[in-house]
Amino acid sequence: MNSFVDLPAIWAARQASGTVHLVGAGPGDPDLLTLRAARLLVQADVVVYDHLVGAGVLDLIGAEVQRVYVGKERSHHSMAQADINALLIRLARQGHEVVRLKGGDPFIFGRGGEELQALVAAGVRFEVVPGITAACGVASYAGIPLTHRDWAQSCTFVTGHLKDGSCELDWLALTRPRQTVVIYMGLSALATICERLIAHGLAADWPAAVVSQGTLAEQRVVCATLATLAGAVAQAGLQSPCLTIVGEVVRLREELAWRGERDARVEVASEAAALAAARCASACA
Repeated sequence: MNSFVDLPAIWAARQASGTVHLVGAGPGDPDLLTLRAARLLVQADVVVYDHLVGAGVLDLIGAEVQRVYVGKERSHHSMAQADINALLIRLARQGHEVVRLKGGDPFIFGRGGEELQALVAAGVRFEVVPGITAACGVASYAGIPLTHRDWAQSCTFVTGHLKDGSCELDWLALTRPRQTVVIYMGLSALATICERLIAHGLAADWPAAVVSQGTLAEQRVVCATLATLAGAVAQAGLQSPCLTIVGEVVRLREELAWRGERDARVEVASEAAALAAARCASACA
């Protein structure tokens, strides 16, 4: 019996299947979206989005576009990664044009590679739309250049916790001279991270900063040293999402901050000084 391949049927099936567009939403400010990303948010059938996507970005989604939230927060995942992969595959096979929207850039601590591997295995079409990663966008809005000829000739991005929840990082690599270290998702382990960096060779007075709600109107920046950063952040009450920047380039913020935060920073410093004076007076009484 001769085998028969129904080429028209195969072609029609492929035409009927949709595409998953893996899109970086940038660090929060909707003005930092790429033009391609902005167009897709209007043209898509479905947007599957994460927790760290800024509210201003979500406002750009077309009124008729279906939204599906699959965000992950510390100790709380609305949907397991395997289920997200299956959802993307199912939606594409139903013929939908799907935007998989991730904060920052999907290939930098965004699990974008894992999701594409699942799409490849399932034979689903996809494209990748890069986004401004949090390190670049947040540092720029905080007035902290990640590289500088006088201070840092390299820059390292690292996640503050591993897949198993630990923060056992390559500490020796992170304490090399003349580099900037940017730590994603490290707020809960900030005190431990600072202690380990000091223990592996960085000075206790090494400059460091934590930026909360970077690029948004609510952005707050705390600059300190490795020895004092965790306490300063706790006193300021910073909440996730936060980004930690470690390196001598942090010194430049005093000169290069451009978003009208100088007065707020002075006020916070004055409050800290007043609190320290009050504690000293109480201890001496």
